[in-house]
Amino acid sequence: MASNVKEAERTPAAPTVKDGFAFLTSRLRQIGIFVALLVIVTLFQVLTGGQLLQSENVSNIIVQNSYILLLAIGMVMIIIAGHIDLSVGSVAAFVGAMSGVMIQDWGLPWWLTLILSLLIGALVGAWQGFWVAYVGIPAFIVTLAGMLLFRGLAQITLDNQRISGFPDEYRQLGGGFLFPGLFPPETNILDWTTVGLGLISVALLVFSQLRGRAARKKLNLEDEPAAWFNTKLAFGVVVILGLTYLLASSRSGTPIVLVVLGILIVVYSLVMNNTIFGRHIYARGGNLQAAQLSGVKTKQIDFWLFVNMGVLAALAGLVFTGRLNSAGPGAGNLFELDAIAAAFIGGAAVTGGVGTVVGAITGGLIMGVLNNGMSLMGVGTDYQQFIKGMVLLLAVAFDVFNKRKASNALK
Repeated sequence: MASNVKEAERTPAAPTVKDGFAFLTSRLRQIGIFVALLVIVTLFQVLTGGQLLQSENVSNIIVQNSYILLLAIGMVMIIIAGHIDLSVGSVAAFVGAMSGVMIQDWGLPWWLTLILSLLIGALVGAWQGFWVAYVGIPAFIVTLAGMLLFRGLAQITLDNQRISGFPDEYRQLGGGFLFPGLFPPETNILDWTTVGLGLISVALLVFSQLRGRAARKKLNLEDEPAAWFNTKLAFGVVVILGLTYLLASSRSGTPIVLVVLGILIVVYSLVMNNTIFGRHIYARGGNLQAAQLSGVKTKQIDFWLFVNMGVLAALAGLVFTGRLNSAGPGAGNLFELDAIAAAFIGGAAVTGGVGTVVGAITGGLIMGVLNNGMSLMGVGTDYQQFIKGMVLLLAVAFDVFNKRKASNALK
């Protein structure tokens, strides 16, 4: 009899429907963003008569929104830590202007220009990080000043003129494709290159997810039902395969910037989820005093977050300049608002401590699909701004509602 009691104590209770519903409710923030993306894609696919998911248009959506997605990666990390950065659009414009001067006026090679441009972005981030982390000025004020400062420097650097005519190698980052014209069209080798990249991405996704789940089970930290895990994994596989098919069937193939984005998403997701630095970012944004009492070096966290944001803003500036083949004093206008909107729509909390890189990318894609879909329908820019503003407001309201509901449940 006693052995039966001990066996019952060791055997976990079978999950019930109520348990599954409670789990889905706790994941409402993460689930809702992907459902919203699917609904918006489906809606515009119908309203545009199938134009949205045409292979060439999908490629355009990725290329046109690539710099916003790059900024969203850094922005969500800043927001998770409880800060904001209003200067990224101006920094992108300044770095684009400097790259134009380095190539056109200084005669530097394109590869050295790219390296020096990223270094300039890091120095800009270090400048702003110093004032935030070590002087103690709120990031809102520092980056508001930076928005004005670096916009002015961009105009001074270009003398309010536009520089155009960049080398082809430079332009590939923003608008190039893998192996263009390398093989004759009849070989169809470009399509198979894209398919191969897609299959590799699927294999890496499945391996990383299964490995992570096994590690959590070993430590008795796994709280995700197997059915939900399998559903989530299958959804990710279907999305990657669908995107692979659309890109493989286009005339151009895989955009180079998509490969860069894919690498950055994987790297930054690993940093946020599997490193001490990532955990300290969440701790700093969740409860600053508790993080400091726990030994987290919050000043160093803040400083390096802004250095990282500066590098990503520089990369976004290079992508944007390369795509347009032009560096102008007005480049990067409102980039910061799109990046902030992507982070909040993607599930980042206004108060910090919550958010994911994948969520920010999803939020950026929602904004991109909205822009593209409304443009295909001929909706004016005035109505587009109104609709995007409403989407952002509803996303933040959804976050506030969830927090209030969770707070009431604890009382």
